[in-house]
Amino acid sequence: MTNIAIVGTPRDDFGKGAARKLRAKGQVPAVIYGHESDVRHVSLPAHELNLALVKTKVVLEVSVDGETIIVAPRQVQRDPVRRIIEHLDLVLLSQSEVRERVAEARMMDLAAEAAAEAGLESVAVVEAAQAAVARGIKPADAIDIAVEEVKAHMLAQAESAAQAGAADAEADAAESAAASAASTAASEAAASNEG
Repeated sequence: MTNIAIVGTPRDDFGKGAARKLRAKGQVPAVIYGHESDVRHVSLPAHELNLALVKTKVVLEVSVDGETIIVAPRQVQRDPVRRIIEHLDLVLLSQSEVRERVAEARMMDLAAEAAAEAGLESVAVVEAAQAAVARGIKPADAIDIAVEEVKAHMLAQAESAAQAGAADAEADAAESAAASAASTAASEAAASNEG
């Protein structure tokens, strides 16, 4: 399920010091914007937020002061060393955007499952499926097409590697034959000089 409910708290303290205090309390400062609405500043529980952000195409249902706001992560700022979330930008979603996001998440999950069944790398199949949908192919058909495209790509890579390996082996054999011929010629020349 890509929809995750999370409780937010409005905030009116800004700046690095206020953000540091929030993070020390296990909260993440965030802003909500989009669809020509006023920017809202909230804080969200860090642990719940981390769990939610691992979901594919997550849709957050943020409850603030009794109101539920449907948003998606736009930009996640993390500490480069500790990897904790330092700040989060959330964008408002319309109902049609929510449906599209949920459908895309479902397609990506199905593509990953199809990749596992076919013994293929899931990232490659998911990316190929997304590209197929971007070309106008229906999501259900895009998964099958993606699996076939990735298989064809892997086969082409294997054939190319085999050809390169054969060419290397042929070059090695030619080099070895040339070295052997040179060695034989040198031995014959040494023998004729002695005689």
